[in-house]
Amino acid sequence: MSGRGSDDARALVTPEGIVLTLQLAGSGQRLWAFVLDLAMVMAMLVAVTVAALLLVGSLALTLPGGGSAAFQVVAVIWLLAAFILRNLWFVMFEAGRRTATPGKRIVGLRVAARDGDRLTIDAVVARNLVRELEFFLPLSFIAYQAGASAANAWTALAGIGWTTGFALLPLVNRDRLRVGDLLAGTWVLQAPRPRLGVDVVERGAATTGFVFTDKQLAAYGVFELQTLEDVLRRSEVNPMRRRVDDPVIAVAASIRRKIGFTGGDDFAFLSAYYLALLTRLERQKLFGKTRRDKHDAA
Repeated sequence: MSGRGSDDARALVTPEGIVLTLQLAGSGQRLWAFVLDLAMVMAMLVAVTVAALLLVGSLALTLPGGGSAAFQVVAVIWLLAAFILRNLWFVMFEAGRRTATPGKRIVGLRVAARDGDRLTIDAVVARNLVRELEFFLPLSFIAYQAGASAANAWTALAGIGWTTGFALLPLVNRDRLRVGDLLAGTWVLQAPRPRLGVDVVERGAATTGFVFTDKQLAAYGVFELQTLEDVLRRSEVNPMRRRVDDPVIAVAASIRRKIGFTGGDDFAFLSAYYLALLTRLERQKLFGKTRRDKHDAA
């Protein structure tokens, strides 16, 4: 789906039929975010390596083969830990509420489903496991072949070409998609600024006079909160300038029907509901409860 205006703008239709205009992440932004995440993972791997070396020393005194056998055992453990760590890092953070790794959060990016629905754990796992084929597996193979014979050097060169081909793919398709994005149905977007609640108040939204019951707030979860945030950020505060097809009008009508609420300016109603829902979800999070979306049990 494409949007008008900037080359980075895309129109996304949510399952509720709301059209949102989103901004794609730039190639440089994605690369910088990946470098930051990779640096954090490498720092953790250094700690794992130090622990592995200490383990070699202790096992060398107990195993029949001495230091050689201990090194082989620890090497297997290290490779397994490295695989789990680098994949768990990306999957765990992208499956979270912010759908972004620490590197993406620093740069201001997030992962989203291209169909406008919530990001599923299946999509997160798929897009990140493919990174093994795109980057980590060829890199490991190249490192293994370093210093080998000329014949093996050609194999290492083929690995470099393999990695380079995958790395260049986001530069030659319009939506800057990796192979993982293509398979998982995802893309990487520029994330809105945090703390919308403060912005809404500062922009003069009249949120007084709206009182919602716990049952009305329990109708939605984190995914709908994020969608509502996008709608509010892209809407005009001034009702005199609001278009008939403004998403605020459709979203306000949809929420009113859902929770059985009537009256009030659309933007002010949505702003008040957003703040109340945000407060409720943050309070639930303190008690270890998180409702991902309206389909989760209340």
